[in-house]
Amino acid sequence: MTLELADRLAALRKEKGYSQEELAEKLGVSRQAVSKWERGVLHS
Repeated sequence: MTLELADRLAALRKEKGYSQEELAEKLGVSRQAVSKWERGVLHS
């Protein structure tokens, strides 16, 4: 994942007023996964 995409994901989440936890719940993933995506990390 590019850092540009990671930044866009974080910006959209914040624009919608979601916490990482809320977005994770809506997507059916862990909060840690959302955090990694927003940092541009694909693998552990």
